[in-house]
Amino acid sequence: MIKKKENNIAFIDGQNLYLGTQHNSPGWKINLKKLRKYLYQKYDVQRIYYFLGYPIEENETLYTKIQEAGYILCFRLFNLKMIADKKGNVDSDIIFNIMKKLYLKEDFDKVLIVAGDGDYKMLIDFLIEENKFKKILFPNDDYYSSLYKDLGNKYYSRLNRIKQKIME
Repeated sequence: MIKKKENNIAFIDGQNLYLGTQHNSPGWKINLKKLRKYLYQKYDVQRIYYFLGYPIEENETLYTKIQEAGYILCFRLFNLKMIADKKGNVDSDIIFNIMKKLYLKEDFDKVLIVAGDGDYKMLIDFLIEENKFKKILFPNDDYYSSLYKDLGNKYYSRLNRIKQKIME
C-alpha cells in the first residue's frame, strides 16, 4: 500500500536555528538546500517559511541564498524609530501566522517547527489536539526548553542527530 503524501508546512525561527547550530560543540553550518530536501523527504513539507528579524542591507546575500534554496522569507515588522533597540524575536509572528492559516482554513495537513525555545509550547499542544502538528526540530541538543520533555519522541527531534545529512 502506497502512503499518501501529506501537504505539510514548516516554520523556521531563523535566529534560533543559526544560534542553535553555532552553539553546538563544535558549531556547524546548515546547508539550506539539503535541509529543505530532508524536510520534504522525511516530513512531506511542501512549503517552508523562514522567519528573521528586521532586514539589514549587509545581509542581502544571505536573504537571496535563503530564497534561492526554496524558502519563503518572512521579516519581523518594526517601527522605524525603534529598529536599533529591537532584537529579531519572531516567535509571536510565527504563532500568529500558523493560527491565521488555521483560521482561514488554508490547505495544509500539519505543521513542523524548527526552534528550541518554549514560546511555542501552548501552540504545539493546541495543534496536537487539532491533529495539525507534525514535529518540532531542536537546533541544539543542549539548549531547548524543558517544556517539551512531556511531548515524547513522536513530536520532537534534534537536528544534531541528522547533521551529516544537512550540513555544508
